[in-house]
Amino acid sequence: MIIQTLGLILLIMALCKVVLPYPTVDVPLNSPPLVQVQPRHVHLALGESPNSLSVTWSTVNKTGESIALLYVDGKEEQFKGAATQFVDGGEKHLSQWIHKVVLSNLKSSHTYRYRVGSHLGWSDVFEMRTLPSGENWSPRLALFGDMGNENAVSLPLIQREVGEGVYDAIIHVGDMAYDMADKNGVRGDIFMDQIEPIASMVPYMTCPGNHEWHYNFSNYKARFNMPGDNTNMFFSFDIGPVHFVSISTEFYYFLNYGLMPVIAQYTWLEKDLASVDRSKHPWIVLFGHRPMYCTNTDRDDCTKFETRTRTGLPLINWLGLEQLLMDYGVDLAVWAHEHSYERLLPTFNRTVVPSPDMLQPYSDPSAPVHITTGSAGCREKHDDFGPSHPDWSAFRSTDYGYTRLEVANATHIRVQQVSAEKDGEVIDDIWLVQHNHGPFKLNIVNNEF
Repeated sequence: MIIQTLGLILLIMALCKVVLPYPTVDVPLNSPPLVQVQPRHVHLALGESPNSLSVTWSTVNKTGESIALLYVDGKEEQFKGAATQFVDGGEKHLSQWIHKVVLSNLKSSHTYRYRVGSHLGWSDVFEMRTLPSGENWSPRLALFGDMGNENAVSLPLIQREVGEGVYDAIIHVGDMAYDMADKNGVRGDIFMDQIEPIASMVPYMTCPGNHEWHYNFSNYKARFNMPGDNTNMFFSFDIGPVHFVSISTEFYYFLNYGLMPVIAQYTWLEKDLASVDRSKHPWIVLFGHRPMYCTNTDRDDCTKFETRTRTGLPLINWLGLEQLLMDYGVDLAVWAHEHSYERLLPTFNRTVVPSPDMLQPYSDPSAPVHITTGSAGCREKHDDFGPSHPDWSAFRSTDYGYTRLEVANATHIRVQQVSAEKDGEVIDDIWLVQHNHGPFKLNIVNNEF
């Protein structure tokens, strides 16, 4: 009996040593390409009419349809748009299809659920809330620049606050992903995924920065669809009592792309500012990437006296923008580029302009107030400040963070700087008060009233 059992065990062990071949499948030498028709990178922007929004997304492959489905009051409403193929300028020339649909005739102050896609596939269902109608309400926005795919320290806090309904819109003041064109555009794809939790819920408004320069800003122009932009990279829009103006400071630095964009933007900007009805939109807030003023140590243009955007093109000093800001009474100018936060006193031509009450410089100021908010977080880390502290620089911080803008009414705006390093602590807080909206009466020639 024992001998039989041992023999059986030896037989089983022998069989275990036999290697049986895996089942095989015939694989064609030329397998079909991967198909990626699922929507990604969903983001909103304000539309060209007050009751509209545009929604943009991407698919790797062509779908033949660009459809947004809006769910309201138990009904489904369909909107159709169009798609354009975008080919990245990198070595691999990766392509994708950018879809844009305009959602029109939306109800104000209304919560909608929506999804985007085609008969080949649909996105998740997102939720958004439209803005109130008219001018007599109090918008709340988050503003920041220089947020990258890597080291995006502020992003989790902003994602949570958007989910909590803290903001009506976001303004990204240039420099995205670091850089969108990197890795043949794949870094840009990942960044668009990162901001989707924000940008699918509230309008994500933008301007270009120097890190968007590749292939004549092609990634920026393709991925973001702003109202009335038409790839010019300058536009304006209204939210409540504020007229917002987005400009490209990069025209002044990438002159290899030509002088005409500088001239076209300047001409448009003067016309746009002159057209603002200050009885409806008393506040004017302008934003662009590179600041006119800064006190950092990195030798950027804003550390020099003749900043290009401020005084004009080199040598000839044409088409400078600071005088336009004065002539049309721009209340607040928001910049980024420097990886820090800096708040200025009312300033013109590198000189503090006194307010009626010297103890309250932000009460009825006689010049624009400049804010630099470029510390959202990117792979280039912080930009330090120099030891000198000009009298026009009122507050500085190198903390990672972002800016909150709360428009209380026609005369009061609150500006706060949030530190992401201090878990959302407010480290700077001012009220900008203006009872007399309109031109500031200073001239850059003699700097006199």
